[in-house]
Amino acid sequence: MVPMPSVDRAGAAEAPAQLDIAARARLLDLARQAIAAGLGGALASVVDLRDLPPPLADPAAAFVTLHQDGRLRGCIGHLEPVAALAQAVADNAWAAAFRDPRFPALTRAEFARVQLEVSVLTPPRPVPCASEAELIAALQPGLDGLILTDGPHRGTFLPAVWAQLPDPADFLRQLRIKAGLAPDHWSPGLRVARYRTETFGT
Repeated sequence: MVPMPSVDRAGAAEAPAQLDIAARARLLDLARQAIAAGLGGALASVVDLRDLPPPLADPAAAFVTLHQDGRLRGCIGHLEPVAALAQAVADNAWAAAFRDPRFPALTRAEFARVQLEVSVLTPPRPVPCASEAELIAALQPGLDGLILTDGPHRGTFLPAVWAQLPDPADFLRQLRIKAGLAPDHWSPGLRVARYRTETFGT
Protein backbone atom coordinates (compact mmCIF):
# COMPACT_ATOMS: atom_id res chain seq x y z
CA MET A 1 0.00 0.00 0.00
CA VAL A 2 1.21 3.55 -0.68
CA PRO A 3 1.82 4.79 2.89
CA MET A 4 -0.10 7.66 4.42
CA PRO A 5 2.17 10.69 4.51
CA SER A 6 2.98 12.55 7.70
CA VAL A 7 1.55 16.04 8.00
CA ASP A 8 3.01 19.20 9.47
CA ARG A 9 1.03 21.71 11.53
CA ALA A 10 0.04 23.68 8.43
CA GLY A 11 -1.52 20.57 6.90
CA ALA A 12 1.16 20.11 4.24
CA ALA A 13 1.68 16.51 3.21
CA GLU A 14 5.25 15.35 3.01
CA ALA A 15 6.61 13.55 -0.03
CA PRO A 16 5.18 10.05 -0.57
CA ALA A 17 7.27 6.94 -0.02
CA GLN A 18 9.18 5.95 -3.14
CA LEU A 19 8.25 2.99 -5.30
CA ASP A 20 11.26 0.92 -6.29
CA ILE A 21 12.57 0.73 -9.85
CA ALA A 22 10.83 -2.58 -10.57
CA ALA A 23 7.45 -1.26 -9.39
CA ARG A 24 7.78 1.87 -11.50
CA ALA A 25 8.72 -0.16 -14.56
CA ARG A 26 5.77 -2.48 -14.03
CA LEU A 27 3.33 0.42 -13.81
CA LEU A 28 4.69 2.00 -16.99
CA ASP A 29 4.42 -1.36 -18.76
CA LEU A 30 0.80 -1.72 -17.63
CA ALA A 31 0.05 1.80 -18.90
CA ARG A 32 1.50 1.03 -22.34
CA GLN A 33 -0.28 -2.33 -22.49
CA ALA A 34 -3.60 -0.65 -21.72
CA ILE A 35 -3.12 1.88 -24.52
CA ALA A 36 -2.00 -0.83 -26.95
CA ALA A 37 -5.13 -2.82 -26.08
CA GLY A 38 -7.24 0.27 -26.71
CA LEU A 39 -5.69 0.74 -30.13
CA GLY A 40 -6.81 -2.83 -30.83
CA GLY A 41 -10.39 -2.00 -29.88
CA ALA A 42 -10.46 -2.99 -26.19
CA LEU A 43 -12.53 -0.75 -23.92
CA ALA A 44 -10.69 -1.63 -20.71
CA SER A 45 -7.77 -3.61 -19.33
CA VAL A 46 -8.38 -5.85 -16.33
CA VAL A 47 -5.13 -6.20 -14.41
CA ASP A 48 -4.40 -9.52 -12.70
CA LEU A 49 -3.47 -8.42 -9.19
CA ARG A 50 -2.59 -11.87 -7.84
CA ASP A 51 1.10 -11.73 -8.69
CA LEU A 52 1.69 -8.07 -7.94
CA PRO A 53 3.53 -6.83 -4.84
CA PRO A 54 1.47 -4.94 -2.22
CA PRO A 55 2.38 -1.40 -3.35
CA LEU A 56 0.81 -2.13 -6.75
CA ALA A 57 -2.11 -4.24 -5.56
CA ASP A 58 -3.29 -1.89 -2.81
CA PRO A 59 -5.64 1.07 -3.40
CA ALA A 60 -4.05 4.37 -4.41
CA ALA A 61 -4.96 7.49 -6.36
CA ALA A 62 -3.02 8.11 -9.57
CA PHE A 63 -2.91 10.19 -12.75
CA VAL A 64 -1.43 9.26 -16.11
CA THR A 65 -0.16 12.03 -18.39
CA LEU A 66 0.77 11.68 -22.05
CA HIS A 67 3.24 14.00 -23.76
CA GLN A 68 4.12 14.23 -27.43
CA ASP A 69 6.95 16.38 -28.75
CA GLY A 70 7.07 18.19 -25.41
CA ARG A 71 3.36 19.03 -25.42
CA LEU A 72 0.48 17.67 -23.37
CA ARG A 73 -1.41 14.93 -25.23
CA GLY A 74 -3.75 13.71 -22.49
CA CYS A 75 -4.11 13.55 -18.73
CA ILE A 76 -6.67 11.61 -16.70
CA GLY A 77 -6.70 10.44 -13.09
CA HIS A 78 -8.44 10.05 -9.78
CA LEU A 79 -7.97 12.09 -6.63
CA GLU A 80 -9.22 9.25 -4.44
CA PRO A 81 -8.05 5.61 -4.26
CA VAL A 82 -10.91 4.04 -6.23
CA ALA A 83 -8.92 0.98 -7.36
CA ALA A 84 -5.66 -0.88 -6.84
CA LEU A 85 -2.73 1.25 -7.99
CA ALA A 86 -1.94 -1.07 -10.93
CA GLN A 87 -5.55 -1.04 -12.11
CA ALA A 88 -5.84 2.73 -11.63
CA VAL A 89 -2.77 3.29 -13.80
CA ALA A 90 -4.07 0.98 -16.54
CA ASP A 91 -7.52 2.61 -16.48
CA ASN A 92 -6.18 6.15 -16.52
CA ALA A 93 -3.64 5.43 -19.26
CA TRP A 94 -6.45 4.13 -21.47
CA ALA A 95 -8.63 7.13 -20.62
CA ALA A 96 -5.82 9.65 -21.18
CA ALA A 97 -5.24 8.16 -24.65
CA PHE A 98 -8.86 7.84 -25.75
CA ARG A 99 -11.20 9.80 -23.48
CA ASP A 100 -9.56 13.11 -22.63
CA PRO A 101 -12.15 15.56 -24.07
CA ARG A 102 -9.44 18.08 -24.95
CA PHE A 103 -7.85 15.80 -27.55
CA PRO A 104 -8.80 13.34 -30.29
CA ALA A 105 -8.20 9.67 -29.61
CA LEU A 106 -4.55 8.64 -29.80
CA THR A 107 -3.53 6.97 -33.07
CA ARG A 108 -1.09 4.12 -33.68
CA ALA A 109 1.37 6.52 -35.30
CA GLU A 110 1.29 8.78 -32.24
CA PHE A 111 1.64 5.87 -29.82
CA ALA A 112 5.14 5.16 -31.10
CA ARG A 113 6.20 8.70 -30.11
CA VAL A 114 4.21 9.37 -26.95
CA GLN A 115 5.87 9.65 -23.55
CA LEU A 116 4.07 8.37 -20.45
CA GLU A 117 4.17 9.88 -16.98
CA VAL A 118 2.60 8.31 -13.89
CA SER A 119 1.84 10.34 -10.75
CA VAL A 120 0.91 8.53 -7.53
CA LEU A 121 -0.88 10.83 -5.10
CA THR A 122 -0.80 11.14 -1.34
CA PRO A 123 -4.21 11.64 0.31
CA PRO A 124 -5.35 15.30 0.01
CA ARG A 125 -5.11 17.43 3.14
CA PRO A 126 -7.21 20.57 3.78
CA VAL A 127 -5.44 23.92 3.61
CA PRO A 128 -7.04 26.28 6.16
CA CYS A 129 -7.26 29.77 4.68
CA ALA A 130 -9.60 32.71 5.07
CA SER A 131 -8.30 34.70 2.11
CA GLU A 132 -6.35 34.35 -1.10
CA ALA A 133 -3.36 36.00 0.58
CA GLU A 134 -3.36 33.33 3.31
CA LEU A 135 -3.62 30.58 0.73
CA ILE A 136 -0.74 31.96 -1.34
CA ALA A 137 1.40 32.24 1.79
CA ALA A 138 0.71 28.59 2.65
CA LEU A 139 1.53 27.16 -0.77
CA GLN A 140 4.80 25.42 -1.58
CA PRO A 141 5.38 25.95 -5.32
CA GLY A 142 6.78 22.96 -7.14
CA LEU A 143 5.62 20.55 -4.44
CA ASP A 144 1.90 21.04 -3.83
CA GLY A 145 -0.80 19.62 -6.02
CA LEU A 146 -3.95 21.64 -5.38
CA ILE A 147 -7.69 20.92 -5.40
CA LEU A 148 -10.23 23.77 -5.42
CA THR A 149 -13.88 23.00 -4.71
CA ASP A 150 -16.82 25.39 -4.51
CA GLY A 151 -20.29 23.90 -4.82
CA PRO A 152 -20.42 21.92 -8.08
CA HIS A 153 -17.13 23.41 -9.28
CA ARG A 154 -13.95 21.41 -8.83
CA GLY A 155 -10.50 21.48 -10.38
CA THR A 156 -7.01 20.24 -9.67
CA PHE A 157 -3.48 20.92 -10.85
CA LEU A 158 -0.73 18.36 -10.34
CA PRO A 159 2.55 19.66 -8.89
CA ALA A 160 4.08 19.39 -12.38
CA VAL A 161 1.93 22.36 -13.48
CA TRP A 162 4.13 24.68 -11.42
CA ALA A 163 6.73 24.35 -14.20
CA GLN A 164 4.35 26.24 -16.52
CA LEU A 165 2.78 28.48 -13.84
CA PRO A 166 5.50 29.27 -11.27
CA ASP A 167 3.76 32.34 -9.83
CA PRO A 168 1.32 31.25 -7.06
CA ALA A 169 -1.24 33.93 -7.90
CA ASP A 170 -1.24 32.92 -11.57
CA PHE A 171 -1.37 29.24 -10.57
CA LEU A 172 -4.55 29.96 -8.57
CA ARG A 173 -6.12 32.06 -11.32
CA GLN A 174 -5.66 29.34 -13.90
CA LEU A 175 -6.90 26.63 -11.52
CA ARG A 176 -10.07 28.60 -10.82
CA ILE A 177 -10.65 28.94 -14.55
CA LYS A 178 -10.15 25.18 -14.96
CA ALA A 179 -12.73 24.61 -12.21
CA GLY A 180 -15.25 26.78 -14.06
CA LEU A 181 -14.91 29.74 -11.70
CA ALA A 182 -14.03 33.37 -12.31
CA PRO A 183 -10.24 34.01 -12.28
CA ASP A 184 -10.52 36.11 -9.09
CA HIS A 185 -13.25 34.05 -7.42
CA TRP A 186 -13.28 33.78 -3.65
CA SER A 187 -16.16 32.80 -1.40
CA PRO A 188 -16.79 31.43 2.11
CA GLY A 189 -17.69 28.11 0.48
CA LEU A 190 -14.35 27.67 -1.29
CA ARG A 191 -12.48 24.60 -0.09
CA VAL A 192 -8.79 23.99 -0.77
CA ALA A 193 -6.79 20.79 -0.33
CA ARG A 194 -3.28 19.82 -1.33
CA TYR A 195 -1.38 16.65 -2.01
CA ARG A 196 2.04 15.50 -3.14
CA THR A 197 2.96 13.09 -5.90
CA GLU A 198 5.60 10.58 -6.78
CA THR A 199 6.03 11.10 -10.51
CA PHE A 200 8.02 9.06 -13.00
CA GLY A 201 7.88 8.25 -16.69
CA THR A 202 9.51 7.27 -19.91
